[in-house]
This record gives sequence, structure tokens and C-alpha cells, in this order.
Amino acid sequence: MAEEAVLGYLEKNEEISDSGKFAEEKGINHDEIVNIIKSLNGFRLVNAQDIKKERWVLTSEGDLYAKYGSPEVQLFSAVPPEGITREELQEKLKASIYKIGSTQAIKNKWIEMGKSQVSRKVQHVDDKVRSLLIQIQNGEVISSEDIDALKRRKLISSQMWKGYCVKKGPKYAPKRKKVATDLTRENLQRGDWKELEFKEYNFLAKGQPTEGGCLHPLLKVRRQIQMIFLQMGFEEMPTNNFVESSFWNFDALFQPQQHPARDSHDTFFLKEPSTTRRLPEDYVERVKRVHESGGYGSRGYGYEWKREEANKNLLRTHTTAVSSRMLYALAQGPFAPKRYYSIDRVFRNEAVDRTHLAEFHQIEGLICDRGLTLGHLIGVLHDFFSRLGMSKLKFKPAYNPYTEPSMEIFSYHEGLQKWVEIGNSGMFRPEMLLPMGLPEDVQVIAWGLSLERPTMILYGIDNIRDLFGHKVDLSLIKRNPICSLGL
Repeated sequence: MAEEAVLGYLEKNEEISDSGKFAEEKGINHDEIVNIIKSLNGFRLVNAQDIKKERWVLTSEGDLYAKYGSPEVQLFSAVPPEGITREELQEKLKASIYKIGSTQAIKNKWIEMGKSQVSRKVQHVDDKVRSLLIQIQNGEVISSEDIDALKRRKLISSQMWKGYCVKKGPKYAPKRKKVATDLTRENLQRGDWKELEFKEYNFLAKGQPTEGGCLHPLLKVRRQIQMIFLQMGFEEMPTNNFVESSFWNFDALFQPQQHPARDSHDTFFLKEPSTTRRLPEDYVERVKRVHESGGYGSRGYGYEWKREEANKNLLRTHTTAVSSRMLYALAQGPFAPKRYYSIDRVFRNEAVDRTHLAEFHQIEGLICDRGLTLGHLIGVLHDFFSRLGMSKLKFKPAYNPYTEPSMEIFSYHEGLQKWVEIGNSGMFRPEMLLPMGLPEDVQVIAWGLSLERPTMILYGIDNIRDLFGHKVDLSLIKRNPICSLGL
């Protein structure tokens, strides 16, 4: 019916100027007209041009006011000429009507609100709000000032109406001829294939998009950094335990128990199980001694070390907790030089913003060998970061409880035209290494950085929540190409 109406009208007229008005005149649903126009346009029987109009529609609150009257008029009507107490007026009206109505009625100077009595200041009012809402319902035009007033009260909202202007196309016919889509066996047997009109092939049409898994940008960069470590002769540390004891996370690293990082404001402590049951007792005793009174050339911190603090379970705040376990295990046998790396999640009780999350990924590398110096550390860092495409480096002295000397690592960012901090580094202290049982002439150089920061730079992302977490746009994962780190 809709197709016949459109084609029949165009047979006698040049165009359908507005599909909405046309649908109303013919008594046909506009959606049905739109679907037919799209189909006819696809077969080039008609040429269709988009029409867009902004129109105003009532919100659910506006519908109620159009039906029952505005709150201010409802409240005014509830106030008798002799006045009424506030309590009685509140009982007569809904709470929302009373609240909005009293504000608007006072603003319009319709009523006077005393301490206990409400009275009229005028004897008659017109419900202009309701009249305007009914006009909008009927499709009538009202002034821009009235539109703004209703918008401020959230009684109307803008809605974009879409329709078409339709003219005859290059293949116009009063009636659409059915075209064949397939050449069948029956067509060949009957011989009617000679008279059939076949549907044209659209060689420009896109095929169905292929469905497949896509790697997250963090996984791509993680894999590339992993390959850099492997090319440099490193082996991966097992980082499968997110839950760690305070002993391995802090105490074994010569970090004092009163350090601010061990406060609940910075660390997630577990309620269940709240403590660990297994720690190497002889090693715990040596760690306790070096904290309290020093040793190995150190004075220690000079405080009473508490075992219950060391036993507390937490979500690890850095993967250095894994490094301390690996170095302790290395010290239990004949010494052999090692190169270890890890890339995994860590957790910190931080305020979430565009550059910080409560969980993120840490990259860590360490080398354990005899005779290592700060010069070796600087040389390894230049090698590592040059493989990431960061050739301009400089270092700044820093403080870490478990490394001495310590350095912050900066790289020159060509895009930002400034030096940007990219990581931290240092040499593990004797107070950390010697209680483990490592030989005195063995040193450990180490460095760490986040995985998120280089990934954000490489993919042009300026908000970490767009990269990692529940707010990530999945189309980002499909859209972004595999990036090269300058290998």
C-alpha cells in the first residue's frame, strides 16, 4: 500500500516534499513510508534526500503537568481564600508538587508563606505552563523565551525528526518490476531466462565484517617488551601470586614497619586470610636483627621490629616482592649469575584519576652478579630503553628504602618537547641482600617502570581509564594497529 502510494503520487507530481506530511495525508504510518522510500531509493526508482527537523516533545514530568496542571497552579488551587496552615497544605498535595509549586508560586507572587499560615495574594491565576505544554503537544510554535523557560524546568526535550524529500529516479516506473536474484534450473528448462530481468550486482558493497579476537594494546606492548628482555638474556620470574605477605613485600626489602607506604591509606590489606603462616624462620630472624640493630656495615633503623606486622597479608604493591623471593631462593645454593624480569599487576590504594589507577602493571628487570657498579646499571638502561625507541636518557639521584644509590630515569619526549620521567632504578642495599645469604661481593642492579605509561604514549591515549578498566571502549581494541617500539 505504501509503495503504491509513493510511486502513484510521483506519476502525477514532481516530488514528495515532506515524507511526514505525505504519510499524514495518506493515513499511513511514517515508519512504513520511510522503509519503502529506502527500498525504492536502493533500486534507483526514486531519489531521496534527507530532511532533519528539530522538534520539542514533553518529558514525563511535562506530560503530567499538561494533564493535571502545573504544580504552582495545583498548589494555588489548594489554598482557600481564607488561607491554610502549612501542615494542612502539605497533606493535601504530594511532596514533589508542594516543593516545586511553593517555590514557583512565591516567585510569581501568587501566595504568601507565613511561619505557619499560607494565604493567597491574588484571587485568580492562569496556568500558562500547562497552556504552553498543550501547544507543544499539538505541534504549535511557541516563542524562544517560553521554550527556554520550559527547558530550564526540564519539562520539554529536543528530538530530531528525520524524513525524506522524494523525486523520480533514473529507473522510475509506476510499478516496481520484480527482478530475479538467481538463475534456477527451472528457468533454463522453461527457457524464460531470456525474458527475466536480473538484479544488478553491487561490486562496491562491503561484505559481512569478520569476527575474531583482538589483542588489547597493553598485551601488544607487553609482548614486545617481553621480547626485548628475552633478547637481552633475561628469564621471567613467576608472578602468579597477587596476594603477598608484608614480610616479602616490605620487610625483606629493608623497608621499615613505620614507613608511610605500609599504611592502609596506601596499601590494600586482606581481611581473610589476614596473615601468612609460612615464613623461613632463620631468615626472618636475620631481617629482624638488621632492622633493629643493623649489621653488614649498617646501623639499622633502631626500632622494635614486630612479627605480627610482617605476617599481614596484602595485595602486592610492587613486583619487587617477587624479586626478593627469587634472590632468597638463589642464595640457598651455589651462586650463579642471573638476569630476571617480570611484567604483571600490582595494587595500590590510590585515588583514581586520568593518570592513576588502584591497579596497574609494573615492568621490572634485575641483574645479579659479582662486581656490578652504577656504571653497569646505566649501560644496561641505555641498552634496554634504546630498544624501546628512547635513546635520549638522563638520570637524577633519588631515594628508595631498598636501593642505594638510586636514580630516577628520564627520557626526552619528542612530541611533548620535554624530559619525561619513565622509571626508577638503583642497586639493592647490602642490608637487603646479605641477610638472604648472598656472597658479599655480589651486587644486584634493578629498574622498574609501569606498562601503562609507554602504552598510552604509543597509542595516543591521554586518560588511563580509556586504556585499562571497566570504562574501556572495546572498539579501541579492534581499531588500533600493532605498534612498533623501534625494534
